[in-house]
Amino acid sequence: MPDERIYPLTFEPQLRDYIWGGRNLERLYGRRLPPGPVAESWEVSAHPEAPTRVLHGHWQGCTLPEVHAALGPALVEERALGDFCGGRFPLLVKLLDAEQDLSVQVHPDDDYACQHEQGDTGKVECWYILHARPSVELIYGLAPGVDREGFVRAIHEGRVPETLARLPVRAGDCVFVPAGTLHAITAGTVLVEIQQNSDATYRVYDWDRVGHDGRPRALHIEQALDVINWAGGAPGVVQPQLLGEGDGVRRARLVACPQFHLEQLDLAAGAVYQGACTSETFEVWGCLQGEVELAWAGAPLHLASIGFALLPAALGRFELRAQGPARLLRAFLGVGDQRR
Repeated sequence: MPDERIYPLTFEPQLRDYIWGGRNLERLYGRRLPPGPVAESWEVSAHPEAPTRVLHGHWQGCTLPEVHAALGPALVEERALGDFCGGRFPLLVKLLDAEQDLSVQVHPDDDYACQHEQGDTGKVECWYILHARPSVELIYGLAPGVDREGFVRAIHEGRVPETLARLPVRAGDCVFVPAGTLHAITAGTVLVEIQQNSDATYRVYDWDRVGHDGRPRALHIEQALDVINWAGGAPGVVQPQLLGEGDGVRRARLVACPQFHLEQLDLAAGAVYQGACTSETFEVWGCLQGEVELAWAGAPLHLASIGFALLPAALGRFELRAQGPARLLRAFLGVGDQRR
């Protein structure tokens, strides 16, 4: 009999109503939303500001931090317990619906955050684009030739938009955002964000708008200038690296960085992906298109788009069986990724 405490976890999303949100999670994906704009849906979260609660099984009603505290390495893995500025659960998975442009912002790395953010981590992230209006361009890095001195001058003169680089994207693109990259998700974009478990964000420019209280939202110019990568060279749209193909399963690497790895899997109808969580790392799986059945030693779990599940590090062997053509994301810590 499997340990009743160790099983694939699904969560009740935590919704955030920032001013730039919309209704596309309802319109495009059938999500049931409360009235008003919804900017973010935190799908797998141990962040103290909005932890997600388990929907079923032994841990039903418990928050992810509570599960983490009880299971320790059986949930994550030994190395993660001491890393990431205090041993908190390392990743955060969100859906974002940008009906308006987000603020132009930048995130710190781990060293800066640990010194200045009272134990929070840095924030490396990546975006998988689910939906984009025609001709959408994200703000991504600085325009060629813009240095610190020129950027500071543009801030004082109200010319920040002209200093920013733009990156065209479309559905199916993945964009890696290292710490220190100036960026803004722009209107008409819906995406999955996989990131470090952090909310450390420094706003530089907010399009001269006001928040819910009628006042301009706070900017963090000094901190942003400290952490912006002035050398430039933001990597752009990810070029997937094929890891394997056969029996209806195509697996490609999207991101491999010290904070996390991200893969894309495409399954033909009826195809089966065989995996195992063998205490090296947990895995977060997201079904983006189609439907899959996640079979393991216990009762199988049905995962449909857009849905996410957390597989504990001690889960053991599992299979993902495609009901029809399906696309999935797999996020995990950067250990043991060559074994399959």
